[in-house]
Amino acid sequence: MDVSQLFDFENGQVSRRIFVEDAVYQQELERIFARCWLFLVHESQIPNPGDFFTTYMGEDPVLVTRDETGKVNAFLNTCRHRGMRVCRADCGNASSFTCTYHGWTYGNDGRLIGVPLLKEVYGGRLETERLGLASVARIDSYKGLVFATFDADAPSLEDSLGSMRWYLDCLVDRRAGGVEVIGSVQKWTMAANWKFAAENFCGDTYHPQSTHPSAFRVGLRPIDATGAVPEGRSIHAGNGHGVAMWVKGLAEQEPPVLKEYFESILSEVEGRLGAERAHEVSLLSGNIFPNFSILTIYPSLRVWHPRGPDRMDIWTWFVVDKDAPQEVKDFLRRRTVRSMGPAGYIEADDEITWSHCTAANRGVMARNLTFNYQLGLSGPPSKNGHGETYASPSEAHILNGFYREYVRLMSAGNPALAAAGR
Repeated sequence: MDVSQLFDFENGQVSRRIFVEDAVYQQELERIFARCWLFLVHESQIPNPGDFFTTYMGEDPVLVTRDETGKVNAFLNTCRHRGMRVCRADCGNASSFTCTYHGWTYGNDGRLIGVPLLKEVYGGRLETERLGLASVARIDSYKGLVFATFDADAPSLEDSLGSMRWYLDCLVDRRAGGVEVIGSVQKWTMAANWKFAAENFCGDTYHPQSTHPSAFRVGLRPIDATGAVPEGRSIHAGNGHGVAMWVKGLAEQEPPVLKEYFESILSEVEGRLGAERAHEVSLLSGNIFPNFSILTIYPSLRVWHPRGPDRMDIWTWFVVDKDAPQEVKDFLRRRTVRSMGPAGYIEADDEITWSHCTAANRGVMARNLTFNYQLGLSGPPSKNGHGETYASPSEAHILNGFYREYVRLMSAGNPALAAAGR
């Protein structure tokens, strides 16, 4: 499918078909999720040899391990015999993984190390050294965040992140110890297309006053006690990445336990990130193309796992400065769960909205309409060393950033799949 025909960038129009049609979704799996760098796990979740974590890249199940040498690996979580998952646990520690179908066993380095009746029934013809778990093409990490790609020819992770690293550091690199994941990964399913969530976290600062008024009525940010909204910015950080950022005006609203902590580390943050990020900006949310999002106001990582054109699984990791006092860690975890957890008062608003947006466009007439992305198109962005900046609220950065990268990949094909006869 030539999806470029579904976008009118000049006039800010996007076909609703990309949110509801299975043909588009299948092409996304092959040309986006099978090519991009995708977030897997934080290193604090697999600190020791033998630790493992199971996740997905698109719809492909993936097993992440730290082997006995300390190396981090990522494999397709599927047996080379009949395809059964070799690991059905979410996480843990193991030296090997045994398929429960026919008993093939793999080491945590992916090697096939055990086959029942190997000599008796295979007669020496089974090439075990070639039947280890299928590995991802490349794996790399950025300040504790582990990513992988199935595309051996993809740009490096650092180049792929590009200017987004400047904003990502506002969450993961404020202190020398970095961040750590606390608690379990929270997981739930939403009847919505994954792109609604991804583009929202790119920097949709237009929706909060309509979608989340109940949260503001009880005194939650971003509206302060006087009713003023902090000055904001929306940024296209290149390669489809997007950021929403408040300029000043939020630190004064923090409760004492956080305000005291932030003041105590200010000099360290300034030394690591510079005066601009330490004093003048407050990163709100961001999305690393295609489906990895961050929040700093409620410090967390999010992945929007696609499960069809009308469904996604949402996974949330809670992260805190590793060197923060336990009191601060506990406060941030509780606040984040209450607001952005599966039953959070902010999260519930988004779920209702995104699921209804998806359901309302399944019909044969509705899907032939377009969505309007004209907000902000009339004003050109200002440029800095860290991307294109738009006055907030703006949707132009989403249209011209996220979806231009989307169209580029959807139109380019996948050389790896082509070589395999797809």
